[in-house]
Amino acid sequence: MRRKRPFAVIAFVSTEQALAAEAMFTQRGLPGRMIPIPSQVSAGCGLAWKAETSEEQVLLDALRETGIGFETHALVELFG
Repeated sequence: MRRKRPFAVIAFVSTEQALAAEAMFTQRGLPGRMIPIPSQVSAGCGLAWKAETSEEQVLLDALRETGIGFETHALVELFG
């Protein structure tokens, strides 16, 4: 049986921000993937980056360093 576990989720205000973040994360070899925003999180464009909880700070630092905005971030119980 599949079980939920915590993941770091970073949500974006706009699709433009989400796509810029995805490109930057990919270029830097950072972990995670783009997902539809989980129902537990309320944010703008409907897209979010999902990664292991241990990677959350690295991802947030990369966003801040590059000036790519995001709306919110949270730890959310999701299926792997």
